[in-house]
Amino acid sequence: MAEPVEPVILVLDAAPSPRLGRLTGRARVRYADGRNLAELLPAADVLLVWDFTSDAVRAAWPGDGPRPRWVHTASAGVDRLLCPELAASGTVVTNARGVFELPVAEYVAGLVLAFAKDLPRTLELQRQRRWRHRETRQLSGSRAVVVGAGPIGREIMRLLHGLGVRVALVGRTARRSIHGPEDLDRLAAGADWVICAAPLTESTRGMFDARFFGLLQPYARFINVGRGPVVVEDDLAEALRRRWIAGAALDVFQEEPLGQDSPLWDAPGLVVSPHMSGDTAGWRDRLGEQFVSMYERWAAGEALPNVVDIQRGYVPSTDIPA
Repeated sequence: MAEPVEPVILVLDAAPSPRLGRLTGRARVRYADGRNLAELLPAADVLLVWDFTSDAVRAAWPGDGPRPRWVHTASAGVDRLLCPELAASGTVVTNARGVFELPVAEYVAGLVLAFAKDLPRTLELQRQRRWRHRETRQLSGSRAVVVGAGPIGREIMRLLHGLGVRVALVGRTARRSIHGPEDLDRLAAGADWVICAAPLTESTRGMFDARFFGLLQPYARFINVGRGPVVVEDDLAEALRRRWIAGAALDVFQEEPLGQDSPLWDAPGLVVSPHMSGDTAGWRDRLGEQFVSMYERWAAGEALPNVVDIQRGYVPSTDIPA
């Protein structure tokens, strides 16, 4: 009797590679990069997009013929890999929901506290050896609008609630305690903090523009930990220069890494961080462990968690516990 053929896992790799030792003897692991991905894809049963900053999947995904039955990306966002060919293929796509929620929420809470207590200016005055007493803001009782009702947005809301912030959550559609997009302008116009944790879709691309920043109060601050292209960066820089808003923080950008000649580096009141809000010590190990656990379920014929709605571009909120 012939030996059963082990499924092939193809890894779109990035250093350091994922630890997949638990799958020894249960799967054949192959590695690819952007140059040979198209050649290797047809022979793969599973594609692990470990290099989630790559656009190679969109360029390499086969049309007709053999293709992976399951694609998993080691990221929350899936916009870098979705394409019409993948959408039409019937391949299951999953993401890394469950790994980044708390770290991102902690990062946002840290930014909100730093802004409220004027820590950036304190550090700058210390560097200048200047003693300058100031009054800072009380965070409790302030108002926040979190755009994006997925698990990251909900975790941000939970932590800010713990700090006494009154939070309104805005999602794709209104339901229960979640506001719909039609309420965003009204809520943002009275907010101290506007926080984006939304996925990149056709409806969110460029949604934070000059018109939107013009609605905000002069004391408001804007934070984006969602996807870079949801913000019109030139409009944000101009809003900061004109003091339409008090400050902002960006952890994601239209182009990454941010170019040295970008005007964002010098925009007044802007905190720039290099897409690190979810990356706490051990995050790669947690991503690898998550994939191995999901593979074991897939190999056993069990339903996969974190299945992305290809048309919407994210895991539907109906699959997210309240």
